Amino acid sequence: MTDAALARLADAAGINIDWVDAFGKPQSVSEQTLRNLLERLGYPAGDQQAIERSIGLIQAEQASPGEQPLCIHEQHEPLFLAGFEAGCAYRLQLEDGSRLTGELDADGRLPGIDTIGYHQLEIGTRSMTLAIAPQACPSVAELTGEPGARIWGITAQLYSLRRPGDGGLGDTGALEVLIRQVAAQGADAVAISPVHAMFSADPDNYSPYSPSSRMFFNVLHCAPDLILGQAAVDRAVAACNLEAERERLEALELIDWPGASAYRLCLLRQLHADFAEAASSLRDDYASFCREAGDALEQHARFEALHASMLEQGLPGDWRYWPEPYRDPHSEATERFAVEYADEVDFHRFAQWLMTRSLQRAQRVAREAGMRVGIIADLAVGAHGGGSQTWTRQSEFLPSISVGAPPDILNGNGQAWGISAFSPSGLKQHGFRAFIEMLRANLAYSGGVRIDHVMGLMRLWIMPDGESADAGAYLNYPFQDQLRLIALESTRHKALVIGEDLGTVPPGLREELARRNILGMRVLLFEQHDGRFIEPASWPRDALATTTTHDLPSISGWFSGRDIDWRYTAGHRSAEQTEEDRPQREQEKTALEHALRLTGALTGEADRYTRLDASVQYIGDTPAPLALLPLEDVMGVCEQPNLPGPGADHPNWRRRWPMPAARMLEDPKVVNRLQRLARARHRREE
Repeated sequence: MTDAALARLADAAGINIDWVDAFGKPQSVSEQTLRNLLERLGYPAGDQQAIERSIGLIQAEQASPGEQPLCIHEQHEPLFLAGFEAGCAYRLQLEDGSRLTGELDADGRLPGIDTIGYHQLEIGTRSMTLAIAPQACPSVAELTGEPGARIWGITAQLYSLRRPGDGGLGDTGALEVLIRQVAAQGADAVAISPVHAMFSADPDNYSPYSPSSRMFFNVLHCAPDLILGQAAVDRAVAACNLEAERERLEALELIDWPGASAYRLCLLRQLHADFAEAASSLRDDYASFCREAGDALEQHARFEALHASMLEQGLPGDWRYWPEPYRDPHSEATERFAVEYADEVDFHRFAQWLMTRSLQRAQRVAREAGMRVGIIADLAVGAHGGGSQTWTRQSEFLPSISVGAPPDILNGNGQAWGISAFSPSGLKQHGFRAFIEMLRANLAYSGGVRIDHVMGLMRLWIMPDGESADAGAYLNYPFQDQLRLIALESTRHKALVIGEDLGTVPPGLREELARRNILGMRVLLFEQHDGRFIEPASWPRDALATTTTHDLPSISGWFSGRDIDWRYTAGHRSAEQTEEDRPQREQEKTALEHALRLTGALTGEADRYTRLDASVQYIGDTPAPLALLPLEDVMGVCEQPNLPGPGADHPNWRRRWPMPAARMLEDPKVVNRLQRLARARHRREE
């Protein structure tokens, strides 16, 4: 049993002592784990006196809603403001400039506000910002203008796409080509892998789910020829003698991230050097972009330059171990560096401009091609602890904590992702600044956003940096406040919101997501109960339907047991465990084939392609408002993009399509597969 005082401190700090795992079994966090985590959160818990002091500290930190810089509330609902009496006069300036005045009602409440947005409230000598949110995000029906809409799209790993001259790495130019191809088949959306900013000076760190910043973008994926013109790119390639290296990189089966990064950065630097000769309209647009992005862009560009400088000097790349003066983005030393290396800082601003405009252009292409949603961005659950976002927003992150997941159906040993997460108290103290910035950045170029591990809005599995998942516990987050901000920003951007709710899902989360029009995710391979696959008609209407994800085998790979082979090869499963996996998979295959035949999706002989096509129709026949088909299943391949777990045997995030995007959908089998999905989506329920 946990010490009573320690339990009080854990509760005050938002740590859950007791929880239920993915298998329905009650679990409790050990006292030692609690003490370790509390220490890392800044609340000493070594003895009773330390515990009491820490409880007092938390109580002092917890400001009333009226004292916080941002108060988040829902449209039309009266708002109680602690510390104010009935009849207090208020002045409210709405975001559109109009003003409202009045008095708090008999219960000390502000009357409900009809206009969504960020408004300025004054009561006496105190002022605050009110974020007034709609009750829900836009639905598929609202976005399409079609009641009961059942739309479809595909998911694509952006880095894997190919087009001539890309230098061995997928870019937004290839994405545009793919968008046009799939839009012609009737798709309304293309969901892509994360395009968050990585570390330009560290090309070995390329997992899209461990970014430097979720406020900016991976410049390696930009399409400079579409922004600056092909002639400018040709001149830069020739000036840098990059032709031979480009040919080498484009001939590779797997992505050479260090090589492709070096090629792309060399090209971008030459383009930056040549930019003074660009058309004045482009230079004006660049200047406008920098003004609008403001200090956040400047700080990110400075980080990129500093990060490279530190590595060149043989110092750590992680800013937490930089010389003390450079750990502060606003220090005199950092300011002097920015002046001394002004051209390098400007290069990184320039690269962000190219990538931002490339993404915005791709979304325009999607809408012009007839897509009613277009690009769906992927928002990673956290950021690298030593990256740009944590450097610039230090007080809004947990400095010595990483996040992951406890043991679940996907990973029996749990997961330690090695990434940092927001500080719940830091978010509140800073008016959710970093959270809002992140949402806006990812909604600015897209028609929707997929929130990775959406359970993290309610709670995250945290552990001390460098320790395994079994040294962790759940930390609570301001769930409702974050949901309201998501509803507000998605409404302003007219964007669809998806929450990846796979794993250990806390009670009530899916119901609340549904109430907010945030689509959950249902994956064919997981939709089983008591050895039977759930029939399409019984799938939920508040979640998207898909065959698989980037962390799971493709349908063809699943039927062939390719993922079982990989887990054994990578050392994730022993020989004995693997021999147990194979007969279990045979049972599942039989069950899925039975389900496919029962619905009429599969008739006649069953082989690799007929099973795949039937599976595609199966998800299409569900009442889900959106069905997404991963490109791996569009093309009918056996390999998967990522194999979660330790080791480097599997080529995670390196697989590249052998044909250019312009030819990917030419195969009659592929065309028929997409048409089958489209027909299933268009069938109305009887």
